[in-house]
Amino acid sequence: MASTSVSSRRPRSKAAAFFIALAGAMLFASFVSLGTWQVERRAWKHELVARVEQRVHAPAVPAPGRDAWSRINAADDEYRHVALAGRFAHDKETLVQAVTARGSGFWVLTPLQMADGGSVLVNRGFVPPELADRATRRSGEPAGDVSLTGLLRITEPGGGFLRDNDPAGNRWFSRDVAAIAKARGLNDVAPYFVDAAAVPQAAPTEPVGGLTVVAFPDHHLVYALTWYALALMIVGGAWRFIRADRRPG
Repeated sequence: MASTSVSSRRPRSKAAAFFIALAGAMLFASFVSLGTWQVERRAWKHELVARVEQRVHAPAVPAPGRDAWSRINAADDEYRHVALAGRFAHDKETLVQAVTARGSGFWVLTPLQMADGGSVLVNRGFVPPELADRATRRSGEPAGDVSLTGLLRITEPGGGFLRDNDPAGNRWFSRDVAAIAKARGLNDVAPYFVDAAAVPQAAPTEPVGGLTVVAFPDHHLVYALTWYALALMIVGGAWRFIRADRRPG
């Protein structure tokens, strides 16, 4: 008995084809837009790095005073090379957890009391855990009037290392200027802190300054290529879809 072969594939309806095409077009447009956005972000990042490099290596300028505190922001001021003078209030220092090229330990943040009555938190540098106790390094504390230079840094509210700051327990994981000032009973404090530069000395002293890492991750090109590749995959899928739909049953 002879049999007739009949194709089991049913042609797609016009409505189904329309919605598939619409979804593909929307995905393609979205992927291209995301890729272009990453290209623009990459250009912005390179401009940012150039500005920061210029600030870091520029001659030190006076640290912003009270009249400029309300205008301090990351875009215009982060990593600015500044100079300031005053007296350290060592009895109000704060240790903030840190991980550096020297290992794990603490940043030593000490208020610098200015002649006008205001204060600036100065990150004097890094100490290892065995020197966390101020008594182990008190002999090296600068006394009287001091002048220093460093990099202006923007406050780090909240915490770090996936942990919140604990002012009541005196455990700090980020350099949160407002919270530290409140915990230490400081008034009229600048809304930024300063990473002190390394001080050339015949013998090394603690804390060690000049360990600021100025680095900005730049993965935008990889992200852009990924989005554009996905857009090309949509084009390839659309081509296969059209071929399959036009193939005779």
